Amino acid sequence: MNLRKGLLLTLCCLPLFCQAKQIAIVIDDIGNHQRDLDILNLPGQVTFSILPHTPYSQIFAERASKTNKELLLHIPMQALDKTKALGPGALTDSMSKTQLQTTLGHALASLPQVKGVNNHMGSELTQLTEPMKWTMELLKKRGLYFLDSRTTSQSEAQNIANLYGVANVSRHVFLDNIVTESQLKHQLVELKLKATHFNYAIAIAHPYPETVAFLHHALPELQQQGFELVPLSQLVENKYIQLAKAEQKQAEHRTNDE
Repeated sequence: MNLRKGLLLTLCCLPLFCQAKQIAIVIDDIGNHQRDLDILNLPGQVTFSILPHTPYSQIFAERASKTNKELLLHIPMQALDKTKALGPGALTDSMSKTQLQTTLGHALASLPQVKGVNNHMGSELTQLTEPMKWTMELLKKRGLYFLDSRTTSQSEAQNIANLYGVANVSRHVFLDNIVTESQLKHQLVELKLKATHFNYAIAIAHPYPETVAFLHHALPELQQQGFELVPLSQLVENKYIQLAKAEQKQAEHRTNDE
């Protein structure tokens, strides 16, 4: 194991040191419904992940950019359950390198406002080395970060992102796998516990009416409770600041030992 990979693995287990416990909430699956446009009224620095080539994807991106909301491309990827409809712009296990990178490139071209990418589904594709290499190669060229939605515990996405030098983070909590008031509250508590332990945490939610109504009430309370809602890229940046500091400290130790 080389030094940088070792530091990255260590960093995954360490808190990101910041003034407040920071939380990023990413709303996935944006673009299919006109009601998605109303989600821009959520308070604070919520991050939104947009499905490509959907009816409201571009108008949402344009409006979000005017209000300085951070955007990701929510790229559909092959699921283990082959009966699931992936939607337009999907990356599949049958694609060649050229096909996959062309498909991903077209999706990115349709949404030039995005700062990063995360996977929609992808429980199969994120386990496959070659498609993940092709994906990260393109993201590196575009200067985009990757959020692993962690739809499988066997995902290789972050390992390959590290190999290609693509900035990356992963989801801690799904807020609304079960869309009831009690479960939303339970998952938000879990998110805050993660943030308290690590000084940061990342949640993914969806544009369900129940989730949106819940967040309208819950988000203003976060600051009162000592949490800071931040764009996802801020947590990505913090991760690599800490990595740079760790590398500097390692270099200083080596110098002192000589």
